Order: sequence, then C-alpha cells, then structure tokens
Amino acid sequence: MTAKQPLLTAQELHKAYNSTTALRGASVELHAGEIVAVTGPSGSGKSTLLHCTAGIVRPDQGSVLYRDERLEQASEERLSELRRTEFAMVFQFGQLIPELTSVDNVSLPLILNGTNRRAAQEQARTWLERFGVLGQAEARPGELSGGQAQRVALARALVTRPKVVFADEPTGALDSLAGEQVMTELTKVARELSSAVLLVTHEATVAAYADREIRLADGRTTALEVPA
Repeated sequence: MTAKQPLLTAQELHKAYNSTTALRGASVELHAGEIVAVTGPSGSGKSTLLHCTAGIVRPDQGSVLYRDERLEQASEERLSELRRTEFAMVFQFGQLIPELTSVDNVSLPLILNGTNRRAAQEQARTWLERFGVLGQAEARPGELSGGQAQRVALARALVTRPKVVFADEPTGALDSLAGEQVMTELTKVARELSSAVLLVTHEATVAAYADREIRLADGRTTALEVPA
C-alpha cells in the first residue's frame, strides 16, 4: 500500500484563528482503501486538520494535494463539487436535515448530482437496508435514536461511493455498543469501496479500527504504529 502514490497528501499545514494557533506544521497522507486515525487531546487541532484536508478551511501555510490537484488553491466551486462527488463528511452528531425523512436525507446527495428522485430514493433505500435502518426510512431525525441517526448519516455519506471519507468524531455522541456498530459498518463499507478514511477521534477503541494512527499535539503530527 505504501509503495503506491498517495490519494491525498497534506504537508506542513499551519492554521491560526486570531491569536490561537491550531496547526503548526501538521502533515498526513492517505492511500485508497486505507483508514488513518488522527488522535490527540481536546483542542490539539484534530478537527482543524481534517477541515483543512477536506478543503472546508484553507490553511495559512502548507499544501493539500488530492491526486494532482492543489486543494488550497482550488476555487470554492471546485471544492463544493468535490464534496458532492468524491469527498464525504461524517460528523459527531450526523447533521441530518431535520425536516427530511431518512430516505430523503440519504437520497439528497444523489439528487444534487443530477440523479432523478425515484432512482435516488431506490439507491437510498438500498443503503438504509445495508446499514440496518430501512425500517426508519420514513422517520425524521428527531424520531431516531443516536445510533440510528448516525447509521443514516453514514448511508448518506457513502451513497455517492466517495473516494475519501472525512469522519470527525463519528462515535462521540454514541454509547460503546452503538459506536462499535457504526465503526464496524464504516470500516466494512470503506474497504469494499476502496475509499480512504481520515478518522478524527479521541477514543483508543475507535482508533484501533485504523490501519495507521497519527498523533496530533500542539498542532504537530507524529506517526504511530497501530497494533496488528
């Protein structure tokens, strides 16, 4: 895996918010089909690293290379296109649209990419079934448990078969059992799709699902070995 060209590389990223410095030369690289965990204490810059790498936040210094494209120099239109088609985001609280049902939440990325509503909903139901929440297809987010909502969010993220999944504390709001289920499902599907996953977490049990671990402290990264 390491002999192949990385799919995405962030090098020497620096980012400050007013007088607070979040990143001081952080680096990470991802290969297709690889899961990389970024760990570290609260406030160490984990989410900032993920957001810079995903093109949501532009670093003050450093580069983010996706294939042969410099994301820190890309237009907002191009970055939005990537997040619709080749990138996917999973957040701690899912961030489902509260007015939409589960099936409509999952089908929305496909519709935004030009798939007709009926075909999009058919695909959405397939993914909801895959994640064990087809029975909640017509439920709105407020009617779901935390674990159910996060599985719907995973289905929404993966329905477009993204090349890279950015997961920011995806189990942070779940109990241990629901968290284990979510990580098992995310890992399995990412392997099947050969999607790269950049996973931000403060939990050792979640980081254990990764192929590699990057430790972030004081805005700087250190590579760690993950036990086999």
